[in-house]
Amino acid sequence: MIFEVKPTVVGHRGFGSGTAAGYRENSVESFLAAVARGVTWVELDVRRSSDGELMVWHDPRSPAGRPVITQTAAQLAADGIVALTAVLAALPAAVGVNIDVKTVIEDATEPEPRRTHALLAAVLSGYRGTRPFLVSSFDPSVPAYLASRPALAAGAALGLITSENLSADQCVAAAANLGLDAACVYTATLHLDRDDDGPGRGSATHTIELAHRAGLEVMTWTATPAQAVRAAAAGIDAVCVDEIPAVQAALAAAGLVCG
Repeated sequence: MIFEVKPTVVGHRGFGSGTAAGYRENSVESFLAAVARGVTWVELDVRRSSDGELMVWHDPRSPAGRPVITQTAAQLAADGIVALTAVLAALPAAVGVNIDVKTVIEDATEPEPRRTHALLAAVLSGYRGTRPFLVSSFDPSVPAYLASRPALAAGAALGLITSENLSADQCVAAAANLGLDAACVYTATLHLDRDDDGPGRGSATHTIELAHRAGLEVMTWTATPAQAVRAAAAGIDAVCVDEIPAVQAALAAAGLVCG
């Protein structure tokens, strides 16, 4: 089991994307603010630097406008981008971390030890057993690489992320057939804006039920308070959110326990 409390509220890039409550996304301060608010899981993005360090940053370019992959870890740190290891060191051990892995075209040609996949495996090995991990990516080769090398996955759960360009049906089928643990589905493809989510084909309830039958847990991103309530009613395992306090309040008002 990945998420012990259903639904688990996962802090998207910490306390939320962009700048939320004064905290810049993917910063140590943002992650700690989310934990202080009571979340038990946070989501973060990683990209590799030119010298093989995994850095916590969503966009392909740094704040200075330079491609992350062309900058050293020290140069990126000077731009305010923190290393994955620094975030893990700062977070309490009980907090789960969903790592959204951003690969680059150089991962197609460089020696395997320099590729994002192998760099992440090395970090996971160093943190084996220290906290819950979910490694997910829009690039299916990342979880597939780790799934085919259980020793490198170091006990981390593995998931596939899909956006509005891929249906929830395809996400669930692909994740199951890749032998993964989770389907990370975009809110719109779960149809979470419907007022009536009946049990029929294509509904959130139907999708989540089939995912569970396939042995998958389901997380949706990035849910508004209303979408989080509908997702919870449909049996979702986790909701990745930008509005942590509002989502917690909405779930509480609906009589739903959240973690």
